[in-house]
Amino acid sequence: MRQGRQGSGVPLPEQWGELPGTAGRQPGAKVGAPGPEARPPEPARGAARPRTVGVIAPILSGSFWGPVLIGIHEAAQQRGIRTLVLRGTPSEVRAPALAREQVDGWIVIIEFDGLEELARAGVPFITLGARPSDIDCPAVLPDNHGGIRSAVRHLIEHGHRRIAFVGNFAAYDVRERRDAYKDTLAEAGIPLDPDLVIACDNNMYSGGRGAAPALLSKLPACTAAVFGTDKNALGMMSAMKAAGVRVPEDFAIVGFDDVVEAQSADPPLTTIRQRFEMMGRAACDLIASMIDGEAPPPGGVRTANALIQRSSCGCNVIQSFLDTDGAAPSAASEEDAGGALARQMVELLLVPQPLPPDTPPTAVWPAVARVVDMFLAALRGTAPAPAAELERAYRQAVDITPDLGTLMATARLMGQLPERRGAPLDAAARRRVDDFLELTRLAIARARLGAETQHVHQLGVLARTNHDVSFALLGGTRQEYRSLGWLETTTVVWGCLALWEDPAARDGLVVAGAYSRDGSPVPPDGSRCAIEAFPPAEMLPPSATDGTFMVLLLPIRSAQRDWGILALVGPTVVAMTGDEGTVAIWGTLLGAALERDALLESLSTQHADLQKAFAIERALSETVRELGCPIIPLLPGVLLVPLIGMIDGGRAQQVLEKVTEAVSRHEARCVLLDLTGVAFVDAQVAHLLGMTSRAAALLGARVYLVGVRPEIATGLVDVDLDGLATFSSLSAALRELAPAGRRAGGARRDAR
Repeated sequence: MRQGRQGSGVPLPEQWGELPGTAGRQPGAKVGAPGPEARPPEPARGAARPRTVGVIAPILSGSFWGPVLIGIHEAAQQRGIRTLVLRGTPSEVRAPALAREQVDGWIVIIEFDGLEELARAGVPFITLGARPSDIDCPAVLPDNHGGIRSAVRHLIEHGHRRIAFVGNFAAYDVRERRDAYKDTLAEAGIPLDPDLVIACDNNMYSGGRGAAPALLSKLPACTAAVFGTDKNALGMMSAMKAAGVRVPEDFAIVGFDDVVEAQSADPPLTTIRQRFEMMGRAACDLIASMIDGEAPPPGGVRTANALIQRSSCGCNVIQSFLDTDGAAPSAASEEDAGGALARQMVELLLVPQPLPPDTPPTAVWPAVARVVDMFLAALRGTAPAPAAELERAYRQAVDITPDLGTLMATARLMGQLPERRGAPLDAAARRRVDDFLELTRLAIARARLGAETQHVHQLGVLARTNHDVSFALLGGTRQEYRSLGWLETTTVVWGCLALWEDPAARDGLVVAGAYSRDGSPVPPDGSRCAIEAFPPAEMLPPSATDGTFMVLLLPIRSAQRDWGILALVGPTVVAMTGDEGTVAIWGTLLGAALERDALLESLSTQHADLQKAFAIERALSETVRELGCPIIPLLPGVLLVPLIGMIDGGRAQQVLEKVTEAVSRHEARCVLLDLTGVAFVDAQVAHLLGMTSRAAALLGARVYLVGVRPEIATGLVDVDLDGLATFSSLSAALRELAPAGRRAGGARRDAR
């Protein structure tokens, strides 16, 4: 399950993620003069189109990327802005050329290869998650310094002095966290030991495991560590457990991010919670203000985070990130106390995102007022709490945060209310409150279990969908997969596959197939589209035009070439790009199918070329065969066979076959085998020449050897030529045979 809100069940107030100094303003209100980089682009020709934010992200899956995209899309929906997501880096997706006529402002996430071209285009753009070193542009970043400062100070409060920092320093935000770690140690008067700054290969579990030997070598002097990411910390915890190091008894650990796995780790991971959806919303608000012509804040936007205390740091708490002991309201009236309690419960669910003062709690958690009312009714003893209604209410809460400790903290807040109001409970009231809180905890557990069950069901659906799509793409025909009919098994409502007209230039696209579930128009196959206008705005379904669904542009590549772009619109395109990477898998399979068919077509062409070459070679072979044993009708009844070059057994066999065939065809009586041009005749060849003489004799012809030189005659000494006659030269043979030839010819004429 991804971190944070599940789906779109609870709308967020528009003010969230707003820019500094813009609280309460209406969308479009000016907060400063626009800079040159904030000039909005000229509107596209033709019919008016909705304002569109383009997002360039190299990855669509994972606990970071998916929530960020969801946050951007939800904020854009509230503003009536369409979201168009391009998978890749700016250079890979040909930014700003691709979809240039459709996008009013760009959000580039983390990877900036090719950002220079985007900067020169004059369209507003910002970065998210990192700041480019060579381009000055607004950025949306987490408060890395504040988060790490609270983590290091917390470990110092536990008594640790030898504290390490472990992270992937190739990542911009991790470098900021490392610098904050150094600054916090200096503030506390703790000397920095460079050997305790340990690098990882990546931000994932494997990075933490890979850094384990370096960190373990610092034990027992080093007693704690702060990690650049939770996944690094969790990978390190598994390695330490394998090495026999106990966490937190032997070594304390604090992570950063608060991924879903942090709360179920052994022990649960103390970490810095940040909401990636909040970063996405802040980025959308920032780029929307720049599209409207507003000047961005000089330092960009920093999103808040908070320390979540669990067990890995050594805290002996259920979970703490808010002083619930002092948080219960002391309002005079029960109604006011209930309203304050509802606000604090929602604030708990939102940490670290603040709830704006003018936003009612029910705008975030619609059932929170009913939960408080049920609690107050139990407190008064007026009505028992309906268990089913309480469970439905907490299903909404789970949609806001899946964190079990946070959900349980809302029950603790309710339990603290009577004492903080100065109204001690009698035994009967205490039993009613305890029963209600027990019912609440059960409702939380069931709601959380329901979310997990739903997640497992979704995984099953994804597995079946991927199987069907894989079978269609890898087992279907060229027409089937290019027509995008395989999208019928998914939730996508509209799709268009366009291939590069010239793969080398990549400056124009040709539609290879399109799909529409809802009857929206699709571009015809074979139609051409400039990359600046793809996907065709006039063809997009209403659900994409009004911003209900985001538009995803997926480059289709294989190992050999860049094929084109697949455009998708659907209700769960983003949700289906969680850790499973579903949409990316589709793109990979489609690229493989295109590559396979290209290879098959190439093989078919090669086969045809080989067949043609074989036919030519066969004809040439026949010609060579004819030339190897030419038959010349020299005189009537006389055939001349001039032989040149080496004669081996195969060629001698050819002479035998050709001579017997020619004798029959020409009714010859004499055959002159001219050996003048032959260098050598061995016993095997001489034997075959004897066989040729005997075969011709059976057909009524006699064979003569012409031009038999002494060196050739030597090879004929031991061979029985069965009366095979010889002539020293061709002229001698003609003088001897010409009258016979004429007589033979006259005899045939008389016979006719």
